[in-house]
Amino acid sequence: MTAAHSPLASSPSAASASSSDGPRLGLRERKKIKTREAIRTATYALIEEQGYDATTIDQIADRAEVSPSTVFRYFPTKEDIVLTDEYDALLLEEIRQRPPAEPWPDTIRQVLRRAVRLGVEEDARITRLRTHLMVQVPAVRSRMMESMSVTGRMLCQAIAERTGRDPDGLEVRVYAMSLVGGLMEASLYWAERGHQDDFAGLVDRALDVLEHGLPGENR
Repeated sequence: MTAAHSPLASSPSAASASSSDGPRLGLRERKKIKTREAIRTATYALIEEQGYDATTIDQIADRAEVSPSTVFRYFPTKEDIVLTDEYDALLLEEIRQRPPAEPWPDTIRQVLRRAVRLGVEEDARITRLRTHLMVQVPAVRSRMMESMSVTGRMLCQAIAERTGRDPDGLEVRVYAMSLVGGLMEASLYWAERGHQDDFAGLVDRALDVLEHGLPGENR
């Protein structure tokens, strides 16, 4: 769930989501999304066939039927191809559509549960591949860490809109980054354990820690 990179893993394209949940995107934007999806699909297929390190941008471009310069125009690095999805804008819109009187912890829990369901249940193979790469490939994990500030800023804005707080206030920034970090750790924990746990349950546990502190902690 970053402005470009999601710890929650993959999700449906914005093109399909917008056609069913909101205004239809223009032709130019739909073409951009189609190109990004083709590049991602090619990348995932090549990684499954030959591994991450052996997969090159030239191979990805050839499989996606685009030029290498087009790949770089959409994704600055190979790691970005693995980590990027189309769902962040939809997550922000989901938050905005929740009932205004709903407590913030309930809002974020409901929105993330839906994100997990879309990502894990609808595209389990790619979700597992992405989180596996986050654990196994240092460059992917490092890029994910770099992207966390972008995600945090997005959440700061969402929190500010919902609560009336200053999006640049310390408390808002600390909460937003704690949430992003917690979700990333839940993703890593899930992958490290061979994806055996229920990911939705792990996300709930992470949110419980943020909301209530460590289990059994004296207060």
